[in-house]
Amino acid sequence: MPRGWAIFVLQEAGAIRECEEHGWMQDRADPHAREHAFDVARRDPPAGIPPDKAVAEIRDVLNSIGDSCPECSPDSD
Repeated sequence: MPRGWAIFVLQEAGAIRECEEHGWMQDRADPHAREHAFDVARRDPPAGIPPDKAVAEIRDVLNSIGDSCPECSPDSD
């Protein structure tokens, strides 16, 4: 549940987006959107998850996502 929650928070904050063609998550490298996602994790973590663990999950998800879709050609980003 925490990973799915973190992906949802990151998408809502605009920090990541989904490749429309292939469905891969992509990091938008927007520092303001990232900070907003971390703020949400601190203020409103999932039930039963401490804020520091929620922040760590956001960080883990960001670290696992690249900035391009592995299936798209380099010139189609």
